Amino acid sequence: MVVCKRILVSGRVQGVGYRFYTMLEAKRLGLVGFARNLNDGRVEVVAKGAEEQVSQFIQFLNHASPAANVTSLQIEENYRWDGKGFSTH
Repeated sequence: MVVCKRILVSGRVQGVGYRFYTMLEAKRLGLVGFARNLNDGRVEVVAKGAEEQVSQFIQFLNHASPAANVTSLQIEENYRWDGKGFSTH
């Protein structure tokens, strides 16, 4: 079953390679979506793909970059996104 989730990642996640590592893992898992910095210091991630791969990806987000310090993940289920590929902004 294909699912799409929006995840807001809080902590020290900007300027530490977090989006880059996120993109690599998403591509490895065959997911589509994006990762982008928000003005408030969080990173917004959208991931769409097979339910099991999206679940694995969300677990990965807790430690995506060695230099990051993730303090929380806020997950929005059933997000609607129709893009292609996985990109960073």
